Amino acid sequence: MEPESFSNEPGLGVVAQIADQTIRVGNAELLGTRLVNLPLNPEGRTMVYVSAGDRAIGIVAVADEIKADSAQAVEELHNLGLRTMLLTGDNEKSARSIATMAGISDIRANVRPAGKADAIRELQARQLRVAMVGDGINDAPALAQAELGIAIGSGSDVAKEAGGIVLVGSSLHGVSASIRLSRATMRTIRQNLFLAFIYNVLAIPLAALGLLNPLIAALAMALSDVTVIGNALRLRRSRID
Repeated sequence: MEPESFSNEPGLGVVAQIADQTIRVGNAELLGTRLVNLPLNPEGRTMVYVSAGDRAIGIVAVADEIKADSAQAVEELHNLGLRTMLLTGDNEKSARSIATMAGISDIRANVRPAGKADAIRELQARQLRVAMVGDGINDAPALAQAELGIAIGSGSDVAKEAGGIVLVGSSLHGVSASIRLSRATMRTIRQNLFLAFIYNVLAIPLAALGLLNPLIAALAMALSDVTVIGNALRLRRSRID
């Protein structure tokens, strides 16, 4: 049946007018007192409730399943010296169940879309640099707020627009790979700056004092360029899988 009207309540659910009845589909907060005597938080499940008018008429229990390689991907991030946190709009029990399977100890559950960006700001206020990984429309504000936003390639277009890095696939292994490649790139940039600086520090005083033949100076400049380019090309051999 086509709804006569429809509205999305961020972090709560949806409301539609169908055949002169108000249909609500969402969490317990959206349905409020209509949920008397109904189960609210079964272990490891997110409950989606349905009501027609003032009467609850259905319950859908949803369970997240993590990808087979997610726990290994989280472990890789820990091996890189990074702390991980799970931000989710799911209830506490569901969030803890998923976090346990993924190997994440720090969780924040029942977080509304705007609350994710607020959580990022809170961490930044403690002088922490934050990378946010997400794939949904609700993740976009947090992806934009974080120092580094990493969007999953299979996610929404809004999330990909907000992310600074967009992973090609849907595997979390790409997160650690992108961080390793970024670190290798910054390390190479610093090395190249140092090499170029050393060449100039040694050669310019000698040339100014007339102790350096112009041909040798030209050769040294060319050698400096070759050294920097060659060092940069080493990134092609960086192991990021």
